Amino acid sequence: MRITGGEWRGRALLVPVGTRVRPTSDRARAALFNVLMHRFQGRDGFGLAGGRVLDAFAGSGALGLEALSRGAAHVTFFDTAPPSLRAVEANLKAMGGQERASVIRADAVRPPPPAQPVGLAFLDPPYAEGLADRALSQLLRAGWLAPGALVCVETDGATPAPAWPGGVGVVDERTQGRPRLTILRVAG
Repeated sequence: MRITGGEWRGRALLVPVGTRVRPTSDRARAALFNVLMHRFQGRDGFGLAGGRVLDAFAGSGALGLEALSRGAAHVTFFDTAPPSLRAVEANLKAMGGQERASVIRADAVRPPPPAQPVGLAFLDPPYAEGLADRALSQLLRAGWLAPGALVCVETDGATPAPAWPGGVGVVDERTQGRPRLTILRVAG
């Protein structure tokens, strides 16, 4: 796995060993960031450059690291698994991105209070555990998501889409092989 764009393009990523981590492929990450940059950048208040980002269910941290590489000011990484947290910290150190990131052992379904709300969030929970909609509800309730924020959620395309909580609307949805990528916007 490698960073697909920005200042760290081509840099390799450490991925934690185990079956619970299912990193978003380089191709899917590149496609997602192309959508963000070409469809949403500069519209309705969204801007990745200089923005604050949350990478919940971080795993290797690939999505948040990709955002940092492409100009995000700060990324907060959540995960509950120590191997994932160590991988994120090692990846940040290898890229020199520690000053622009916070790595927190936290459950996205029971998030801590935010220092500041974010304008972009990534939720890539383990498939078949029903965590995407629950985490989104709790992140909204805790104040993590700013009005107008985009939330990119990866779920299993072989199962029905989750019932999203009130206060968000689907603005884009596509499949990339098995994964379904849904981009939602928080009501402004």
